[in-house]
Amino acid sequence: MPIPDAYPLPAPPAALLAEVAGQCAQPVAGELQQLCDEVRARFGDALVALLFYGSCLRSGDPGEGLVDLYAIVDDYSRAHPSRLLQLANAWLPPNVLLLRTHTADGRLLQAKCAVLSLQDLERGTARWFQSYLWGRFAQPSRLVHCRDTQVERRVQAALARAVLSLLEQALPCQPEQFDSESLWQQALALSYGCELRPEAADRPVQLVRHDREHYRRLTLAAAPALAGLEAIAGETDRYRNRLPAAACRQGRRRWRLRRLQGRLLNVVRLVKASFTFEQGVDYVVWKLQRHLGEPIEISPRLRRHPLIFGWPLLWRLLRERRLR
Repeated sequence: MPIPDAYPLPAPPAALLAEVAGQCAQPVAGELQQLCDEVRARFGDALVALLFYGSCLRSGDPGEGLVDLYAIVDDYSRAHPSRLLQLANAWLPPNVLLLRTHTADGRLLQAKCAVLSLQDLERGTARWFQSYLWGRFAQPSRLVHCRDTQVERRVQAALARAVLSLLEQALPCQPEQFDSESLWQQALALSYGCELRPEAADRPVQLVRHDREHYRRLTLAAAPALAGLEAIAGETDRYRNRLPAAACRQGRRRWRLRRLQGRLLNVVRLVKASFTFEQGVDYVVWKLQRHLGEPIEISPRLRRHPLIFGWPLLWRLLRERRLR
């Protein structure tokens, strides 16, 4: 099934595309293949690409936690049998589902699989105000399944645009001079601050240091396409913020709006998750336990009526996030 282009989008710089393509093509642990097979069995011909990212990618061990996958589909109507799921995915992407399988030696593999159309991936990494997608996909990922070379090129271009979007939006918050490491640490901290995430405050620092050289190359490749970002002549990995003061003030205001919008959307996505896929209550409670740092008992009434009895948990989550 041919997939129409989302919008005419500018081509990212060739050097940036090459860096992203190189990251996408790096090998992954063989155990991941079983989860990929589960995703293909779930979505059939609707699946056009599968992206692997997150903490299990960085550790190299898919069995040590919950694997993060993004199933890229050609159309939500072909990906979901239910009209409710189709509408939920279109109105507030992505939908999320849990996948479980076992290795040959009996080890449990689990994945959190988000579902997104190729068009929404392209729009979300290039056009969305909210950083939900471009904040994620500016970070390293692997393209572990792809239907054809045309889809591969479009996915790689979307990932490259995510880098441009994140750096463009983070530049107004930078000092007059900086290096690529401090730029990415600040950019990821801004993006993480727009979500209800359980990570420690130094998580962006850890992420950038884990792939410091990759982020240095990304910055160098993206710089020519970013107005206001200027490489300092004669210095290695040093940049200057050339944006006028008014543009910096406006950019910082946009991040304040993103934080408000993003946290509200996170709550709505948690509510949506409680009824849009199997084991939704278990998934939401798992997320809340990570955020709150303590076990949560799933009572019979919470399992039967999550939209009624889940609000006290969400209120605790919002309150503790505001106090951080």
